[in-house]
Amino acid sequence: MAGVSVAHHQLGLALALDCQRVICMARGTSPELLALQHAAEDAGLQFYIATNARQLSGLITASDEVLVVTEGLFVDPGSVTHLFESRGPVVLVMPVENALAAGFERIDLNRAAAGIMRVPGELMERLQELPPDCDIISALTRIALQSGIAMREVPSGVRIGANWRLVRNEGEAVAVEAEWLAEQVSDGRQLSPGGSVARLGVLTFGTSLLQAGNASNMLSLGALGAVGLSAVLGWFGLVWIALIFAAIAALLVESSRLLRQAERRARGQMTPIIPRADALGWLVDIEIGLLSLVAIPRVAGESLISWAFPPIMLVLLVALIPNNLTGSTASWFRDRALLGVILALSALFGHVLVVVELISIGLVLAGLILPLRRKD
Repeated sequence: MAGVSVAHHQLGLALALDCQRVICMARGTSPELLALQHAAEDAGLQFYIATNARQLSGLITASDEVLVVTEGLFVDPGSVTHLFESRGPVVLVMPVENALAAGFERIDLNRAAAGIMRVPGELMERLQELPPDCDIISALTRIALQSGIAMREVPSGVRIGANWRLVRNEGEAVAVEAEWLAEQVSDGRQLSPGGSVARLGVLTFGTSLLQAGNASNMLSLGALGAVGLSAVLGWFGLVWIALIFAAIAALLVESSRLLRQAERRARGQMTPIIPRADALGWLVDIEIGLLSLVAIPRVAGESLISWAFPPIMLVLLVALIPNNLTGSTASWFRDRALLGVILALSALFGHVLVVVELISIGLVLAGLILPLRRKD
């Protein structure tokens, strides 16, 4: 799922719920388990493998709180954390309708286990009374309910779409992954032409790139290549073609942003202070500004600052104004691909200076007239 195993997604859930240790039930070690162990330890968690109930109970003390996650359960950590705010033991459940067909286990006439529960560690000792080949998760669920631990139903709004699914085979993983990726990239920013094209590209090729494991890296390298080719074309005076490649670079940057967000979500990683896509976006901005400057003829006797002023102001306003706007309008002003195409057409017909000035004036008016982003 998104280039990593479902267990990696569950590791992100463990991090979101402030777990300190991870115990993985498995028949033995494997390369996939070792990769999961390295990911857990890199995130600051202790990692253990248990092959049976006796080993499991030996790793847990009576004073521990134990978060139990069913094998193959795929959920968004943000959908789960608020369900455990009470800090008390709880078994999450869902209505039995549709849950059985989805692979969840019935626990009574009207409810099925939702695949996640928090139980006290003292219950683990009762596993040793059961046969060695028992289903540990199912047995723990019934032990918890018999012990009087409360049930809590997962809200229907949390179980919609690709969230809260059991992934039992490769076919289900492919189907859920495509649906999940569509949910990840369908935010309000992608309403402009360039954003829509980037989103369409991610939906078309994103699952294949994510399975390869280097999706955002490939797109970032492609963006750098497009910027480099744009600079070479601009050097040889082919400014309008260079601006087209700058627009292509902007599309690749936005696509890499969307895929990188999905990769971080899949791995439970935090967004860095300066995301890679932002740094690449600044590079595209500088490229567009320099190409605009090349396309503007310098009048005899004109100072350097006067000649460079319009492109510099355009680049600064494009970076500043959209961040202070709210609503879908901001995505249009943030669309570097659209800006590159407009400037390419103006360079083709020799009117770059006029277009740069008009866009700059439009950005200033937008900042004055359109609704500003509210700040707490």
